Amino acid sequence: MTAPLTPPPPPNGHSSYQGGPVPPPVGAHAVGTAYGATHDHHGEQDGPGMLTEVRQAAVTVVAMALSGVLLGLLWWRLAPSVPLVGDRAGDNWVVYLKDSEGEQAIGVDGTFTLLALALGALSALAVFLLRRRGGVPLVVALGVGGLLGSLLAWRVGVWLGPTQDVLAHAKEVGKGVTFPAPLELGAKGALLAWPFTALAVHLGLTGLFGPRDPDPWPVSGQQQSQAPQGEKPA
Repeated sequence: MTAPLTPPPPPNGHSSYQGGPVPPPVGAHAVGTAYGATHDHHGEQDGPGMLTEVRQAAVTVVAMALSGVLLGLLWWRLAPSVPLVGDRAGDNWVVYLKDSEGEQAIGVDGTFTLLALALGALSALAVFLLRRRGGVPLVVALGVGGLLGSLLAWRVGVWLGPTQDVLAHAKEVGKGVTFPAPLELGAKGALLAWPFTALAVHLGLTGLFGPRDPDPWPVSGQQQSQAPQGEKPA
């Protein structure tokens, strides 16, 4: 008879396996825990759902559009007056500028533009302070709301200003009497000052002071530095 073969002992004289579960590699638990924490952190930072963002964007559009009434009132009060004079030639009336070289018409457009720039910056700051994470619906709302507010301000200013019927106004005040021209916006590009300013300021504030996404692998360097410490001498 031959005796059964006995396996040789391990090189270090004893076996490290005692029948239990195989332990994970060094640093695996730390990496898994850190990754889980990072994943949970991302879940907490996801913010509101799309439906909530759309509702917030709709409120922003309405608020900015209604603010156009304020812009129209300020434009009506602060814009310079363009003087006109009426003259009668027989049965016909002619209306002309009292000062043909005056810059009042340019001042009317400039006043609207400056006020729109100021409101665009203020609206972007208010939206950023209320919701720092931003989002595509909110950015779209800034552009749409600013444009609607500018359009409403334009119409409100024209409505509050002098009458659009300059001939009737000239006949009412009499020949050679100076009267103000209707409030008009000659440069229609000024309507874009509010939305463009709001978008630019909001983009700058978000880039400088907005929340930052955390590093998805914050412990990768730590794992590499700790791995040699977990090795046991033979």
